[in-house]
Amino acid sequence: MTNPADMDPRRIETLRAIMKALRTPVTGCPWDLEQTFETIAPYTIEEAYEVADAVVRGSRAELCEELGDLLLQSVYHAQMAEEEGSFGFDDVVEAVCTKMIRRHPHVFGDEEARSATLAKGFWEDMKAREREGQLKRRVLDGVPVALPGLTRAVKLQSKAAKVGFDWPSVENVYDKINEEVAEFREAPDSKKAEEYGDLLFAMANVARHLGIDPEAALRAANGKFERRFAHIETRLAEAGKTPKDSNLEEMDSLWDEAKRLGK
Repeated sequence: MTNPADMDPRRIETLRAIMKALRTPVTGCPWDLEQTFETIAPYTIEEAYEVADAVVRGSRAELCEELGDLLLQSVYHAQMAEEEGSFGFDDVVEAVCTKMIRRHPHVFGDEEARSATLAKGFWEDMKAREREGQLKRRVLDGVPVALPGLTRAVKLQSKAAKVGFDWPSVENVYDKINEEVAEFREAPDSKKAEEYGDLLFAMANVARHLGIDPEAALRAANGKFERRFAHIETRLAEAGKTPKDSNLEEMDSLWDEAKRLGK
């Protein structure tokens, strides 16, 4: 077998050969040989987040690298599937190519389809038609459990809204948030976690009504917190101190300073 190190690194066949070599018994990598779909799945999710992070930070060099890491995850899962005889990488490529062509008749179809106006919700309608003939599904089926909690909440709410189960106005959602805050404050310790979840679910609902991506909003808030706290550390260091040497009053003052500078 050709050594992958001698192959063209710009071709997908090389990456597949590398993955196959890593998973080859005896001569492969001991760590890679121990992995399963279940142990690799968390890395797949992590790599997707790192792609999103590179996009948010506007770093094209890092985006290129992270997309490669995410591509490796597809190759990794396909290699393990091929080893067990369920499918291979070519099947993955065929499936997605077929799906993309089927879901875009306005691009790849005949003249009549290409001239049709693409209606809002076309993608979801096409997916629904693809499910025809399958076992009857429940309204909320098809939302991956592994999605981030806020993202999954929005998707569940969106599916329910399509069949009319939704607040008529965002004002109703604001009222619901106030209700959930009150219930959270009054709940005993044994019920705090449950009520906190209800509050987060209501917050995801208002995000959906306003067209806000709650995960992106929270990532932005995290970034803002990091920048402001870094300002606190920098200002304290200028005085020869660390946060541990300071107190809440001093750090709060520097926090307000960071807010003013940020504006």
